[in-house]
Amino acid sequence: MTNIACIVCGSGPVDLVLDLGNTALANKFLSAEELATANEPSFPLRVGFCVGCGHVQLMDRIPPAAMFEDYLYMSGASSTLVGHFQDIAETMTKRLGLTGDDMVLDIGCNDASLLLQFRQLGIKTLGIDPAANLAEYVKDLGVDRITDFFGSASADRIVKEYGQVSLVTTTNTFPHIPELGDFVAGIKKVLSADGTFMIEAHYLVDILEQVAFDTVYHEHVSYWSLKAMIRLFEDNGLQVVRAERLPIHHGQLRVSVMHPGHVVDESVAAVLAAETALGVGDINTYHAFAEKVSGIKRDLKATIAKLRADGAKVAGYGAPAKGMTLLEYVELGPKDIDFIADRSPLKQGRFTPGSHIPIVATDKILEDQPEYLVLFAWNFADEILAQQQEYRDRGGKFIVPVPEVRVIE
Repeated sequence: MTNIACIVCGSGPVDLVLDLGNTALANKFLSAEELATANEPSFPLRVGFCVGCGHVQLMDRIPPAAMFEDYLYMSGASSTLVGHFQDIAETMTKRLGLTGDDMVLDIGCNDASLLLQFRQLGIKTLGIDPAANLAEYVKDLGVDRITDFFGSASADRIVKEYGQVSLVTTTNTFPHIPELGDFVAGIKKVLSADGTFMIEAHYLVDILEQVAFDTVYHEHVSYWSLKAMIRLFEDNGLQVVRAERLPIHHGQLRVSVMHPGHVVDESVAAVLAAETALGVGDINTYHAFAEKVSGIKRDLKATIAKLRADGAKVAGYGAPAKGMTLLEYVELGPKDIDFIADRSPLKQGRFTPGSHIPIVATDKILEDQPEYLVLFAWNFADEILAQQQEYRDRGGKFIVPVPEVRVIE
């Protein structure tokens, strides 16, 4: 038991269910100069379960400015994700009957990949994101973008300058929000009377089913169930009207939220019933999850150690934030993983936080032809395996770490 207050219900108690040790910030990739000179900080990475409302959350929180004002993740680096954004734009435009008179606001707009899809459909767009470095990638695209965190104050600015909007979207950003009351207050301000707030986020059920412990890092303050989302929005004067499970990222939840008084789709009750059946509200579910996580650490460490002892070269593919959690928890470093190949030019030439493994361009894979690649970006496995067919044709193999350690030839 701890004395922290639950981020959703404000009470608790919040009990520790998973301790991943101390880790560096997952998206703070180091330059060579920083690697040589910086005193790299690390922070406890612990997950708690609120006995009062069942919300799963971090027990140690880092100020958002330390993580998001300079950000090296770009949505457009994944063709799978770009295709998914196209589907979001087409689905929501059709579902809500959006026209050229409507505006979409994307919170955490990153490199504007989602907004560009709406713009192609003739919808007006606006983005907000605190990452000043990513603003440089958007300024020539003609997308209006505010460099700031979203909340009640920035919502006032948006309404004053642009008016209320018909659709607010946030993809893979909602778990980042520490001040949920202020955030929801901002949503209520910017959303028109019949407007929709659409959330896509990693889903607690999928995390449990896939033993996806690497989804845990300091940016992700919350690990959302639908039950906890409903509690949050009802307590703050909004209403969940639809819930859909999605395959993207190997499992996400899409939730639609509106002002009170709208029809609630039957999907909400169906998802809630499934959560109850799976034991999402039972703390013992999380203790069992932690045992499985320990088993993955043991198996992956032993697998790589044996391969190296047998003389095999082992590298990695993908440097997502989730991979940084895995590397530090499993205690893997340059002696275990020669390099990690990643498509993002923002990460190439840098080193992984905490574990300090060099990140290189994907050309390095065929140049060196390591016998094994650990697939850190396992949530895009199909896309990556197709991209790396030549590597596989030459005999290269992939090691997939979750939900259990296995080799794909």
